[in-house]
Amino acid sequence: MSITRTDSTPRMSRIVEHNNTIYLCGQTAKDANADIKEQTITTLEKIEELLDKAGSDKKHILSVTIYVRDMKDFAAMNEVWDAWVEDGHQPARACVEARIARPELLVEMSVIAAKK
Repeated sequence: MSITRTDSTPRMSRIVEHNNTIYLCGQTAKDANADIKEQTITTLEKIEELLDKAGSDKKHILSVTIYVRDMKDFAAMNEVWDAWVEDGHQPARACVEARIARPELLVEMSVIAAKK
């Protein structure tokens, strides 16, 4: 089976595809200075853009790992998540508190999805 890597740098690829499965690198907010809700919104927008580029969409997400800088933001992040995820298409999900690469980043998401 072939492996396709898209938008690669010397360190990583933004999209990796294998066996009709899409793996996205960790996605963070478009504006790292925004609050948790806005960071979550723009992180999800980036995920949708990458999934579209790879021939998928949010209905085909299999699993998401969500990293939040501080669990005090868990409820606010979930408000945005719950409004975004479509009923009947909820992926497997884990959410953990973690130190993220830059201190201003409040949320990061790693996605695995199926091709449409």
